Amino acid sequence: MPSNAAKSASHELDSPPWLRVESTLMSTAAAIRHEYDERFAQLDLNLSQAMMLAYAAEFGAESQSRMADRLGVGRAAAGNIVDALEKRDLVERLPDPDDRRVWLVQTTPQGKELAARITEIDIVFRADLRKGISRSERQQLASLLLRVQENLKSNLSSTLDTTIEANTSTNI
Repeated sequence: MPSNAAKSASHELDSPPWLRVESTLMSTAAAIRHEYDERFAQLDLNLSQAMMLAYAAEFGAESQSRMADRLGVGRAAAGNIVDALEKRDLVERLPDPDDRRVWLVQTTPQGKELAARITEIDIVFRADLRKGISRSERQQLASLLLRVQENLKSNLSSTLDTTIEANTSTNI
């Protein structure tokens, strides 16, 4: 006779919440972030700072808000990250010649050197992370995750539309 755990795990939809695919995604993402933070600690950076610095090194001077959008972080958080990097003389803010209200973020020579070390750490970590997972399996996983992201975007849009409609109808 199968145990209760075996019965509940027979179908993912019937599993308890901590065994469902969504929980696995969240715990995996948290574990990956934690490991990146651990590996970047030797550079006195966290993952967010390393991403921002590497992005600035690769793409050159760009507005802080555009960087925030491209990296998927909030604009206030991006400002805090840039502040921390600027204090360490890894990036500098320059006025945008096309818009006096905007500051561009650019890496300093020290920032470019550190960005190269970030890339080295990332290459090693990704190799460790991908052990035993074929390229086609990674492509399949990426494709599935992109579909989940699209579902999230679609559901968020629907929820926002419904909320806006409800607020509009009650305010008439």
